[in-house]
Amino acid sequence: MKSDSLKLGPQNAPHRALYHALGLTEEEIKRPLVGVVSSYNEIVPGHMNLDKIVDAVKLGVAMAGGTPIVFPAIAVCDGIAMGHQGMKYSLVTRDLIADSTEAMVLAHGFDALVMVPNCDKNVPGLLMAAARLNIPTIFVSGGPMLAGRIDGGRASFSTISEAVGQFNAGKIGKEKLKEYERKTCPTCGSCSGMYTANSMNCLTEALGMGLRGNGTIPAVYSGRIELAKRAGMAVMALVEKDVKPRDIMTEAAFRNALTVDMALGCSTNSMLHLPAIARECGIEINLDIANGISEKTPNLCHLAPAGHTYMEQLDEAGGVFAVMHELSKKNLLDLNCLTVTGKTVGENIAGCENQDRSVIRPVEEPYSETGGIAVLRGSLAPEGSVVKRSAVAEEMLVHEGPARVFECEEDAQAAINAGTIRPGDVVVIRYEGPKGGPGMREMLNPTSAIMGMGLGSSVALITDGRFSGATRGACIGHVSPEAASGGPIGVVREGDRIRIDIPGNQLELLIGADELAARMRDFVPKKKELSGYLKRYAALVSSGASGAALN
Repeated sequence: MKSDSLKLGPQNAPHRALYHALGLTEEEIKRPLVGVVSSYNEIVPGHMNLDKIVDAVKLGVAMAGGTPIVFPAIAVCDGIAMGHQGMKYSLVTRDLIADSTEAMVLAHGFDALVMVPNCDKNVPGLLMAAARLNIPTIFVSGGPMLAGRIDGGRASFSTISEAVGQFNAGKIGKEKLKEYERKTCPTCGSCSGMYTANSMNCLTEALGMGLRGNGTIPAVYSGRIELAKRAGMAVMALVEKDVKPRDIMTEAAFRNALTVDMALGCSTNSMLHLPAIARECGIEINLDIANGISEKTPNLCHLAPAGHTYMEQLDEAGGVFAVMHELSKKNLLDLNCLTVTGKTVGENIAGCENQDRSVIRPVEEPYSETGGIAVLRGSLAPEGSVVKRSAVAEEMLVHEGPARVFECEEDAQAAINAGTIRPGDVVVIRYEGPKGGPGMREMLNPTSAIMGMGLGSSVALITDGRFSGATRGACIGHVSPEAASGGPIGVVREGDRIRIDIPGNQLELLIGADELAARMRDFVPKKKELSGYLKRYAALVSSGASGAALN
């Protein structure tokens, strides 16, 4: 065992003394030391239940002959961080989580890991750490929130976000807004739609790093506790067989995950996280690969915000494995990939039939023949941009309109609230990219305001920042190169015509080539005065097109 170098022999008597100081018995010290990485805290609704998950994991590890030892990982609630400087600190925590986990594991010689994340950046951050450390590892998330209930229907976080726009437009009053506040998020767990947290927890299953139900069993269900116990037991089997994350997260596994991503209609943030995780495995995933997979993968699910179904319904319909079973009917998955169950993908999904064709469309009757995410390129985004195609109104799949240019999210939000954005406009928000933000803020507030004010079928939004998984509409993010890196988005002027062609994967600034060249020659990107962690992050971060990973 890896920990033997810390535990055995007279020279390690000081180490053993410190293990005894922890209250460990000699029997416990002799067993494999399993780090349980807990993302529990009392500020993130998706993490407030993780203490119970961690306790169940510890029991499972101990039952299977290991010694569980808990240490923490930080977590930011993207919803609470939204719309102010806090959002600058969301994406940056992904790499901080990976780095700090690496430090804890290598400093203490753990033999295996059980990762217990739930919300947006913890899942990819811990997957990056798992790939980097490459010791037996399994994931078990905290599970999704149950949907809220308003006016006889289900509701989610995007509902309350858009309600603010409705309120500002005079469509609802204070009492109705208060009702949304009280009823939208009724339980602990990651927000109830196919937003970033649930997207990444589902894709953890697709990658083979989590057991069945990891992405979909609701946080408040007892089945979530059972899952955690099984994960604790399963990691000991991985130790016995010496199965490591890079044995599981192969290039084929990432292609499987991208395929499931397209079928589910996951958050656009998956296009940042999957490449960053793959990079830790020594695998390159570029945006062109994503488009190639999207072209042949049918979109089978329209979960909120794209539709009116929610995670609890996906779970009842058979979950991620049922979606994968549908995809296998068209031979879209590599069924030979190894998983944390010790079995292949094909063995795992055998017999996992779709239980609700209204939640998971049969592969023969998809919402669309192409996937839920599209990558757009063109004169405005030479290195690419990303849109959640499945959440775009039909009439906005192709759109041309005048640019309304803003240098930050706050200025755009003020203009939208003031009613100065008109049907047909293309809102451009720049200097919100990985370097320029820094931190690549999510533009949920502006996009929700547009939808809430009834402009979702006539106004587009383009940014070098990113979006919440709760965003819907013609919202194109990750525009690369970003403005701070000298990208063309930095030279767009008020009133310039912009053409969006999502089926054609095109994003064009409609000015002459000579005019664009002249503007680019004269362009000097703006710089912000930075300090602390953000200063270091901005100096090291790569393009959004390559996952906003640290160089």
